[in-house]
Amino acid sequence: MSVTILGPLSEAGEKLPLYSFQVPAGFPSPAADHIEKHISLDELFDIRAPHVYLAKIEGESMQDAGIFCGDLVIVNRSLNAEHGDIVIAGLNSEPICKRLHKRDNTIILMSANSKYPPRYVMEGDELIIWGVVTYSVRDHGRS
Repeated sequence: MSVTILGPLSEAGEKLPLYSFQVPAGFPSPAADHIEKHISLDELFDIRAPHVYLAKIEGESMQDAGIFCGDLVIVNRSLNAEHGDIVIAGLNSEPICKRLHKRDNTIILMSANSKYPPRYVMEGDELIIWGVVTYSVRDHGRS
């Protein structure tokens, strides 16, 4: 799985309506009297530039975590990566997206797809955590 860093996000996006009812997977007709409030995607995704950036995911090694090839992930580099977090990292200068596992003094970068083996960080490897994935965004557009 590879990662393409797209760059930082800027704050102060346009506010969009948030409807107060649950939306079924059918075709509801959202009426203006159901608007609870207006929110921005900045608020929804807790974007506080310059600590947040976008990355595009390539590959299928994280699909069981709900991150698919072509998805954008929102990455917060101000968070300390904890055991179990999905991170964007550089392992020996290779950009990757994996789940961070810390076991005793061992660091393992786990895929979320059984087709891909875990990557153990060995002595002499250079691991740099570039940030913690907080959200993913998928394009459901027509091909």
